[in-house]
Amino acid sequence: MRDFRDLNVWQSSHRLTLAIYRVTESFPRSELFGLVSQMRRASSSIGANLAEGCGRWGDGDMGRFVQIAMGSASELHNLLLLASDLAYIDQTDKANLFGDISEVRRMLTALFKRVRRIPTVPQMPA
Repeated sequence: MRDFRDLNVWQSSHRLTLAIYRVTESFPRSELFGLVSQMRRASSSIGANLAEGCGRWGDGDMGRFVQIAMGSASELHNLLLLASDLAYIDQTDKANLFGDISEVRRMLTALFKRVRRIPTVPQMPA
């Protein structure tokens, strides 16, 4: 078991979630139960899945939850594209959020590779 708060990727995903909450506050009221809800859920799901994976005992479980977190990051990326196409996000927020999502996805990929690494078999002395 690990403390999820020690993971850099969790810290980055948490900051991303806070940014998504701030940006979506200005969305039209008609999107409150649509795009706003979906974006907030997808962003918070990244950190939540990392936390759940850290609460499990093995790296196999952790790897599965990292994959789920990656799916949530991809979902958020798609929803951000939609919000941008609907002109709900200004260019500065758009650039910052796309950069943040890319960074979180890169970190998730690195974490997945680390927890899925196949242990090396020690060589017997000759």
